[in-house]
Amino acid sequence: MDKDFFRKKRSKSGLIIMIVAAVVLETTAVLQYYYTEHVIKIASEQVMQAELKGIDLRVDALSDSTETAQLNFIVEYMKQYPQCSYTVTSSDGKELLPSPDTIKGNKYHTFREEVGTQGWQLSVLIPDNELYGRLRRLGGIVTILMLLGLVMLALIIYRSAKNIINLVNVEESKQRIENELQIARNIQMSMLPKTFPPYPDREDLNMYGIIIPAKEVGGDLYDFYVRDEKLLFCIGDVSGKGVPASLVMAVTRSLFRTVSAHQDDAATIVIAMNEAMSEMNEQSMFVTFFLGVFDLNSGTLDYCNAGHNVPVVIEHNKHIAKELSCQPNIPLGVLSGYKFISEQTTLTVGDELFLYTDGLTEAENSAHQLFGEERMMTAIANWKSEAEAKEQLTDMQSAVHTFVGSAEQSDDLTMLSIIWIGNRQSKADDNGNNDIQTSRLTMRNDIKQIPTLAEWLDSIGLPDELNMTINLALEEAVSNVMLYAYPEGKSGAVEITAEKAKKQVVFTIEDSGKAFDPTLQKEPDLTLSAEERPIGGLGIHLVRQIMDDIRYERKDNKNILTLTKRI
Repeated sequence: MDKDFFRKKRSKSGLIIMIVAAVVLETTAVLQYYYTEHVIKIASEQVMQAELKGIDLRVDALSDSTETAQLNFIVEYMKQYPQCSYTVTSSDGKELLPSPDTIKGNKYHTFREEVGTQGWQLSVLIPDNELYGRLRRLGGIVTILMLLGLVMLALIIYRSAKNIINLVNVEESKQRIENELQIARNIQMSMLPKTFPPYPDREDLNMYGIIIPAKEVGGDLYDFYVRDEKLLFCIGDVSGKGVPASLVMAVTRSLFRTVSAHQDDAATIVIAMNEAMSEMNEQSMFVTFFLGVFDLNSGTLDYCNAGHNVPVVIEHNKHIAKELSCQPNIPLGVLSGYKFISEQTTLTVGDELFLYTDGLTEAENSAHQLFGEERMMTAIANWKSEAEAKEQLTDMQSAVHTFVGSAEQSDDLTMLSIIWIGNRQSKADDNGNNDIQTSRLTMRNDIKQIPTLAEWLDSIGLPDELNMTINLALEEAVSNVMLYAYPEGKSGAVEITAEKAKKQVVFTIEDSGKAFDPTLQKEPDLTLSAEERPIGGLGIHLVRQIMDDIRYERKDNKNILTLTKRI
């Protein structure tokens, strides 16, 4: 059973207990009233008996002629109730003062007492309505009040029951909304990268991201993915909070993925996103946004800042942390047709890019003081250069938590850290010396990507006199793979690895296309003219002339071409 069942059970039990208690109290009041009436009756009878005992009819001192007159006088003197009647009976049963006819047919109480020395008996007859009139009038008033009390109690019970039912309905609605918001939160979080490290097979990146909404759902976002050896990433903050902001956040993230799937220029991506968001922005909401396209081979960063907090570049090798230079573009969704400006910079191996939303710098403590950029930079300065990105963001989160204390979180908090380890790795040779440098490049089977080979080759650090010729050989070999390994229209990857030692450099070209061995090409007959010579064979001939060794093998459904050049 869930907690809702017990909440409803407690509500119904409380209503029943309240009704039973009210009925018991009212019943007790009624019984108490009738008990009081009974006690008053007994007390009245005792008082009357006491009064009669105190009467002394001195009839022995009266003469016969005046007997009746004297008795009438005494009786009139004794009258305590206007409607009562009296009779006097002698010892022999003779009625000296008979009862009037008016008492016939009426209910009355009779009080008798023997008085005097002659054995006479005095009887007092008091009508019930006279004896208990006041008490009954008081009882009537009390009964009316009790009935009014019962009516009021019934109204109270009705209103209480109605309020309890409304409370139960409100609790159920609240729980339903909480469940729906939790589902929305789970959906929102599932849209963002949450598996770290995101690319376990890559050794050139160390990344970590964290997002803490101020409510069940929020408007902050971050996202990233690798395409064509480029890391495309973003971070944003939607104006407002709650469900509306979360919906805009979801749209922004979807636009980022859609537009950047076929575009590498940061400004072009942001412009396209701004146009789409401006057209459907009926609620006048905007998004501060930062987008970067980072070349994992060359370290070149192309970025565009749309009114977002400026990221921090940490040069761990120099122990320097500084803000990235950014043009002041406007946020997304504000103005259609705005021309966003992108910028470029180059990171070196070991550099880190720290991105965040204003929920970090604007975090408030109980004294309404802001965490601020100064405290943020102090926390960054305390980071260990060899620490993982996750450890660094955890330290920053702890610093914010310590500063804020028990104050309630006022805004969403999002952080993203990107550490570029670089594409070079040390590898021991046969003598155990770490003098072999490894560099990797992944390309799509698109001829338009061939120019990136030259940039990648420059980063390896080959002698200048060999750089151009080796690049020519690689372009020919990679072009052959792109043209013949994959069928026309089918997308595939070409992976190139360079292992540079002191005396040689070895290039390995791998693809998952159909089996294709370029070394089987026959040497072209260069004595023939271009018109007479068959098409093909010149490219692999050029590769053979430049490289010192060329080998091919088919392994694990992959074409593997190995080129070796002595340096």
